Amino acid sequence: VGLASVQGAIEAALAKIEPREHRIAAAGRTDAGVHALAQVAHCDMTRQWDPFRLSEALNYHLKPHPVAIVGCAYATSNFHARFSATERRYLFRILVRRAPTTHQTGLVWQVKKPLDLDRMRMGAAHLIGQHDFTTFRSTICQSTTPVKTLDTLNIKEVETLGGLEVHFDVRARSFLHNQVRSFIGTLERVGAGSLMPADVKDMLDARDRGACGPVSPPHGLYLAHVGYDKDPFSQPAA
Repeated sequence: VGLASVQGAIEAALAKIEPREHRIAAAGRTDAGVHALAQVAHCDMTRQWDPFRLSEALNYHLKPHPVAIVGCAYATSNFHARFSATERRYLFRILVRRAPTTHQTGLVWQVKKPLDLDRMRMGAAHLIGQHDFTTFRSTICQSTTPVKTLDTLNIKEVETLGGLEVHFDVRARSFLHNQVRSFIGTLERVGAGSLMPADVKDMLDARDRGACGPVSPPHGLYLAHVGYDKDPFSQPAA
């Protein structure tokens, strides 16, 4: 309570342009340290704002917070940023190098030893589809069910100026609290050789949080995309 948040910064900016109490609803929550490249939120405005002028006004009042509105759009009365979403996509970045991070500090999870991507892909294959993900769910998760459907968990190497990175592309309609970070922490152990790919299936089948591998740190995780059947940002301006 009282700590700085993205939600709080945006609601304060809204109050500067329409003086009253504002509440925004976002597509999803992110843990402290997790980044959002494509968070979506909705709010109700009294004035009929031009979308471009609204984004410019909000960005002016958001200074100096590290928060930016990249676009505004009109939405239908039944649109909800969270409940209307049909897909969420996360990116996780692991930097593999011995030298300390510099520009990437706080933006990647650094590991010093090489990772075996084939082993990690074999382990990740056990997670695809609909499962009871109790093992990979935080004990404080508020979801009514641990059953979710994981559509994609792709793993690839990316050469960057800062060194070799391993990128995880994770997609589903919705996720449990700490689910992605639990996946990544476990798969990193598989890639490092501490776990076998088949151990991932045993963990999943255990349906026991105590069976989970380590949870990755938050700073390599990015909310990269939120999808909708009728994306308001793809509709022509009224």
